[in-house]
This record gives sequence, structure tokens and C-alpha cells, in this order.
Amino acid sequence: MKIKNVTVIAVEIPLARNFGGSRYNVTKRCTIITRMETESGLVSEIYNGDNRDHMREVVEIIEKELAPMLIGEEIFAVERLWQKMFKAAEWNRDRKLVMEAIACMDSALWDLIGKAAGVNVCRLLGGYRQELPIICIGGYYEEGKTLADLGREMERLREAGLAGCKVKVGGLSAEEDAKRVEAARKGGGDDFWIAVDANRGWPVAEAVKFARLIEKYDIAWFEEPCHWYDDARMMAQVRRATSIPVDAGQSEMNAAGVRRLVAAEAVDIVNFDASEAGGITEWRRAAALCALHDIRVGHHEEAQIAMHMIAAIPNGLCVECFEPARDPIWAGLIANRPNPKNGIIQVPQGPGFGVELDWDMVKRYRVN
Repeated sequence: MKIKNVTVIAVEIPLARNFGGSRYNVTKRCTIITRMETESGLVSEIYNGDNRDHMREVVEIIEKELAPMLIGEEIFAVERLWQKMFKAAEWNRDRKLVMEAIACMDSALWDLIGKAAGVNVCRLLGGYRQELPIICIGGYYEEGKTLADLGREMERLREAGLAGCKVKVGGLSAEEDAKRVEAARKGGGDDFWIAVDANRGWPVAEAVKFARLIEKYDIAWFEEPCHWYDDARMMAQVRRATSIPVDAGQSEMNAAGVRRLVAAEAVDIVNFDASEAGGITEWRRAAALCALHDIRVGHHEEAQIAMHMIAAIPNGLCVECFEPARDPIWAGLIANRPNPKNGIIQVPQGPGFGVELDWDMVKRYRVN
């Protein structure tokens, strides 16, 4: 079953307000839809990634370099095709953009393989279960937002059927952010997951101080606590100093980056992002490494693909989504999106990723 054609569609939606973390701002939601067609008529239509400021560069890499490589190739040769595309990252350039481009193509391949086999991608990858917990990424820093507002946000998310929330920290002092975590715990209740994400915001001493202040709130994990420039060593220090599990991996470009974190004994949970780092084929290597070291696996964003991956393996933890204002694509682009209930979301049972896109919405926000 050979690849006949590849079309790439860039989508960009402006957001009503800024959704910022400790070191970044988000004012638009972007993604890339990869439409891959076989000679027999099977079609993949899957989106992945939030390629805000460099989306057009990723599209250009796909259209000019990767797509011509794969036309006429057999879809089931996924490892060989991945290695073929990976050669585009070998020369001196922004390799992260190449890995994002490879992720788009690789995800489309897995969607096609599932459709050809008549099963969902979760079953292709191991099929450990067909449902899993889902949490929201929230608790953003917003002008005028009070502790009471943060508590009410957690209440609202729990009532919407989510299992928990990952709250943004790292942008204030340890003491100030600890107050925000206290408010989130009170708002969410005892059985609501509260995780915290510093987005590499702190040095070791501040991260440890913060961790010790919030240990009493039963925190699910502390994500990317330390600055980027020596993160593995610094996170290992934080991990030894607190009972809260340390989570990282979303900033790695390939599975070797996860190996670096594991070798440094820096992580209890890895949230390696297939959309940022080469797709499902490379994610499998990272997930297998984690299984060998008794490390749990999450995923950074993109629940439409992550549901299948995380549910497929025994050490999978949960998936993440955003509230509709932060991610109108998750809220509206998938015509058949499953809704969470009591903190659990069902993995779509259609072949491939089981995603049906709202093409009216695609046309409205297409930018290429």
C-alpha cells in the first residue's frame, strides 16, 4: 500500500487572551494537519503540534523535503521511512523544526496503518487499555486573577469531568506560588489531581524551597522545575530533596534526550512529546526506555494522539488537554471528540486515530 500524495494544511487561531507560563506567552493556537493519501484510496487526516512562531517553516520542510521522499513508498515500512526522513536533520540547521516536520509525517503514517489494519493506533502500539485519566493544563498567570479565581477554576474543571489540573508556577517566588497551589488544592478537593509546572523557571534552591512548601498538598508531580542550561543535574538535585515526583521530557528533541534524563536519575515521569520530537515511531523508543527503568510516561498536550499512545502501555499515566479558550482546536476541530466523564476519557475506537475533522473550521482558519 503506497503513498500517493501528501497535503499539508496550516491552521492558526488567535486567542482572546494571553495564556502565559513562567517564561512564555501564548496568544494564538496553531497546528498542522497532514493529509496523506495512498494509491488504494485510504486517507489520513491528523493534526499535531502547536507550532506558533515557526509553523510556516515546518510546512516548508514537509512540502519541499519530506513529502517527496515518501511518495511511492510502502506505508508499513514505518521504521525505514523514519530513518529516511531523519537524515534531513543531520546537517547544520534548526533540527527541532525538522523533528516537528517528521512528527507530522510519522503521525499520518500511523493513522494510515491503523486504517489499513482496521484498528485504532492504541491497539497497534500495545492496546493495554482503552480509557485513561485526562487532566487540564491551567492555572495560568493572568492579570487580575486572584487566589479565589484560581480555586474556582479548579472547581469548574472538576465539574467538567476532568481528573485534575497542571498549574503554572515558576514565575513568582516559591512562597507566592505555594499560595497559588494551596488555593488550587482547596478548589479542586482532595481527590482532584494537582500537578505543578515551572517551565524551567527556577534555580535549584528556589525549586527545592517551593517543593517543600507544597509537599503537604499531595502533588501529582513537579514538572520542569529548573533552568534549561543544566536541567538534568539540577532536576536530580530537586528530586533527591523532595517526595514529589519530578516530571520532564517535553523539551527533548529525540529519545536520546530522554536517555540523558534517565541516566542522570532526574525524573520519575517522562512527558516526551511525539509532536515535537519525531512522532510516534521515536516516542516508542522513549517509552520502552522508561519501561525498563520503572518510569511512568505522560505526554505534553495533543490528547488526540496521546490518548492512543499512553493507553497502549502499562506505564502510561494520563493525557492532557486545555480548556476551550486556550485550545479552540481541541474544543472544535474534532467533529467526533470524546468527552471526559469522572476524570476518564475513552480512546476513540475508529481505525487509526479515529479523528474526524470539522472541515468548515479548517477552511475558516487555514493560513496556507
